[in-house]
Amino acid sequence: MGSLPATPHYDAIVVGGGFGGIYTMHMLRRFKFSCHLFERGSGLGGAWHWNCYPGARVDSNVPIYQFTADDAWDEWNWSERYPGRSELKAYFNHVDKVWDISKDTSYNTEVRGATWDEANKVWKVTSVSTIDNETTNTATARFLIYCTGLNAQPWMPDFKGIEKFKGFKTHTSLWPEAGLDVKGKRVGIIGTGASGVQTIQEIGPEVEKLMVFQRTPNTALPMDQEHYGHQENNTMKDGLHELFAKTRTTWSGFLYTWKDQLTKDATPEEREAFYEQQWKKGGFEFWVGNYKDIAIDQEANEHAYAFWRRKVHERVKDPRKAELLAPKKQLHPIGTRRPCLESSFYEVFNQPNVDLVDVRTTPIAEITEKGLKLADGTEYEFDMMILATGFDSNTGCITNIDHRGKDKTTSIKDRWAQGVWTNLGMATAGYPNAFYIYGPQSPAAFVNAATLVEVQVDWLLEVLRHMRRTGLTTIEATEEGEQKWRGEVLAIGQGTLFPKAVGGWYFGGNIPGKAQEPLNYMAGLPIYKERLEYARPVNGFGGFRVE
Repeated sequence: MGSLPATPHYDAIVVGGGFGGIYTMHMLRRFKFSCHLFERGSGLGGAWHWNCYPGARVDSNVPIYQFTADDAWDEWNWSERYPGRSELKAYFNHVDKVWDISKDTSYNTEVRGATWDEANKVWKVTSVSTIDNETTNTATARFLIYCTGLNAQPWMPDFKGIEKFKGFKTHTSLWPEAGLDVKGKRVGIIGTGASGVQTIQEIGPEVEKLMVFQRTPNTALPMDQEHYGHQENNTMKDGLHELFAKTRTTWSGFLYTWKDQLTKDATPEEREAFYEQQWKKGGFEFWVGNYKDIAIDQEANEHAYAFWRRKVHERVKDPRKAELLAPKKQLHPIGTRRPCLESSFYEVFNQPNVDLVDVRTTPIAEITEKGLKLADGTEYEFDMMILATGFDSNTGCITNIDHRGKDKTTSIKDRWAQGVWTNLGMATAGYPNAFYIYGPQSPAAFVNAATLVEVQVDWLLEVLRHMRRTGLTTIEATEEGEQKWRGEVLAIGQGTLFPKAVGGWYFGGNIPGKAQEPLNYMAGLPIYKERLEYARPVNGFGGFRVE
């Protein structure tokens, strides 16, 4: 762990030790910028440090879910197409051994505030130890780079009586790393997002009783897991440079993209055959490898949904459960809430010890000492309560920090109270020399993390190197740049079916009081790269002011 002298100063301070923070540190050091990383956890990995819940697994596939630098992968082998949390932690430890990010990292340190010093043109960053929650530190830097992640601020609904429950309760993202013994336990799990689906299919066969409280069905897709040995890894490595290059050309940064055909232009037989083909490929092929109008045309979306629903009903024996999991009438267009990748989620509901409760029709009224009570008076008792209730996505980890720019009276939380304002999802007017990686109004929610992180950080390092070379002191998003970018983000998002997914986190709908708007850029990675190109130093820093 790096040591901190009294009020140290750096060229750059990086907040967060996931993909974004690791790659940012690597590139800053490569180009001789002094830098330091603050990570609130005890190790690197970001989401994969924190998410220890049973079955935690990535939904982007190997080999694209990794850094592209040769030294990060040439001596690393993957065991699965979709690695689990333990393997991902091992991968980040491997990268740390190669790049030695820990040398310049303060672990167990949470950044609480960052204030711009206009006179000295630096950021003053305050942090606190997460071990004793008392020890504080202050550091300054010319540049402040937030790599706080997409889903790292857990959200727990303010259920009436939540403090009364006398059993064990936890949010999935706060699951103890040492694990929990669920065998023989009665477990209630609230929520069927990604962590809910993965936890349910993992613990369902072990618990005495599992009660799943579902508000919105997850349009989960088959993972189609594969296991890799040395031969498969060697074959992958032979073509990695070409594969990495391809990820820069597709909408999602995956190795596939939308089919260049409208749903209506295929015959019913052709459509059925295509759906079946994509389904068998597994992963997100049925989503972002589908007909190109699935996210913008309601009728096209309904065709895909009908196919998906039929597949679910084939696997769930109980008609009541099947209809709750895959209702005849869509509650939201398929793909407008993030689908989870699953392997045995639907089969778990065939077990006699697993029940499904619809809390959309009959909401949770309160938490009791022994479990919970629904609005109709029905009570459920259990020993453990698992809250798979999601995150304050995109913005939560940034607005949770007292981040103040030129206007000391306004925090970023205040600035974004009625909606997010950035240029290119990279910076906000009034906050000079501060940047976001894999943050709001970038394509983060829709693009492979490793791919987007490298695209954004490579642009940022070009900017910082140019500033150093030419003697520029500050760079700041302009209000005109913000207005133009916000307008583009909102127009693209509103032109899709996504607004119909009421309550979904893509639009901030899962957080009471949060502005309801597209939180990510939805035109895809290639177009986003074009927008970054416009803002390169050689093209005049479009949408930014430099001095």
